[in-house]
Amino acid sequence: MTAQTAQTVAAPTRTRRGVNLEKWGWLFMRVSGVILVVLIFGHLFINLMVGEGIHALDFAFIAGKFATPFWQWWDVIMLWLALIHGANGMRTIVNDYVTNTTARKVLIWALGLAAGLLILLGTLVVFTFDPCLGVTETSTLWESCQALGK
Repeated sequence: MTAQTAQTVAAPTRTRRGVNLEKWGWLFMRVSGVILVVLIFGHLFINLMVGEGIHALDFAFIAGKFATPFWQWWDVIMLWLALIHGANGMRTIVNDYVTNTTARKVLIWALGLAAGLLILLGTLVVFTFDPCLGVTETSTLWESCQALGK
């Protein structure tokens, strides 16, 4: 009987074809992380340092930002990337530490549903935001809304 060496042992072959979702998830985490750093620091810089800084941060400031498509899309992209990035990270943790197959599937589905619901609600808030909704004559926004014709 001869001893097997590294030269005589065949390397395992890959038979699975198709899309490698783990590879794409890994790549997404790296790319979205870099983009999120830019989006988040841009968001913080504009909200906290430009103009009057944190003292200007109020309902009117947010209403003014959400009145422009650029900031709407900035915030929606940041929301989508952050939630998908976070859900994918949690999915990885669940895959690493949850050993029960049923529990793993339930948790991954719950993560997906929670992320999907938050993405849907957040996107609706950003794109349907109306600062004049419910404004009465006693409100500080009354004159601004009247000027806008709402």
